[in-house]
Amino acid sequence: MTAPTGTEDPLAAALAAEYAAIWAYGPIGVRLADAERKAAVEAEDAHRGRRDALILELSTGGAAVPPDRPGYALPFPVTDRASALRLAVEVEERTAAFWRAVLPASTGAERDRALSALIEYAVRATRWRRAAGITPLTVAFPGRPG
Repeated sequence: MTAPTGTEDPLAAALAAEYAAIWAYGPIGVRLADAERKAAVEAEDAHRGRRDALILELSTGGAAVPPDRPGYALPFPVTDRASALRLAVEVEERTAAFWRAVLPASTGAERDRALSALIEYAVRATRWRRAAGITPLTVAFPGRPG
C-alpha cells in the first residue's frame, strides 16, 4: 500500500498514510479468520478514527485536506493468511513512519497525538509480527526507515 506523497505538510502526509492503511485492511481482513480478523477490523477502525481526527484538524486549521484515492497499489499480492499478516505488519510500519515525521514538526497536544499514533502502530506491528511468526518481534526505532 503506497501512500500518496509529494506534500510538505507532515500532518497531510500522515492523513494520506491513514487513507492507504484503511484501504489495505480490506484485502488483509478477508484472508484472516476469528481473532485475527477481529484484530484487523479493530486496526482499521483505529486508522479511521485517526483519519477523521486529522481531517477535522486540518480543515478547521485552514490547511488543505488531501483527498483520498479510489484505490492503492499493494506491495505484493495478498493471497493467503501469511501474506495478509505480512501486509498488516507493513501497513503499521509505514503508517508509523509518517507519524514519526510529524514529531519534529509539532508541539504540545499535536506532538502528543503523533507520539501516541507512533506507539500504537509500533505495538500493533509487533502483534502482527508475532501472529505471522516474523522475527525479530520488535524494532529498535519504530517508524524509522530500515
